[in-house]
Amino acid sequence: MAVNSDQNGGLLGRVHRGMMPIEDLANLIAAFAIVALMLLGVTQIVARTLFNSPIKGYIDLVELSMASMAFLGAAYCQRLGSHIRMELLAGRLKGRMLWATEAFGAAVAMFIIGVLIYYGYGHFLRAYTTGDTTMDAEYVTWPSKLLVPIAFAIWWIRLAIQFAGSLRLFANPDLAPVGVVIAKDVAEQAQDEIHEVMGDDADLPDPEGKS
Repeated sequence: MAVNSDQNGGLLGRVHRGMMPIEDLANLIAAFAIVALMLLGVTQIVARTLFNSPIKGYIDLVELSMASMAFLGAAYCQRLGSHIRMELLAGRLKGRMLWATEAFGAAVAMFIIGVLIYYGYGHFLRAYTTGDTTMDAEYVTWPSKLLVPIAFAIWWIRLAIQFAGSLRLFANPDLAPVGVVIAKDVAEQAQDEIHEVMGDDADLPDPEGKS
């Protein structure tokens, strides 16, 4: 029973699985923000061209939406490893050396994101206390600025999970990976993307060309 719990990651595994719906929701909100901005752009073009009546504060709305689109999906991408990674070195490493490198990278990222959370919250607090607004339509800016430390906090927790998961595998490389990114080659990534689109029962071609 203890072995099975250790293979499932124990507390780390529970935190990893508990963060997944939060990251999925944040990424979904970012996707909706992108769709909403596209619809807003079309509406702006139609209103300006046909009715000579552009949307008031359109540029301000675009600026305020940037935070949600840029940052809310960061933790989701971090979890899947779909962000830009430097694999030239890590892709050649195995065993404890690999997980030591992953833990170091996660620790550096945690420090950087932690600094950004601190200063991002400071920017939100100033905007909230001073009643900061946009230049044109005078929309309040603090909701958009609050999204930055929130998104970075979710990202920081994901990095902390990967850091702990890397240390766990550094201590015992034979354990099942939990909360870490597993480097994959192009063929494996393509198969995973096909599974996501077509489902687990999709009839995938053999990457080696065998029947």
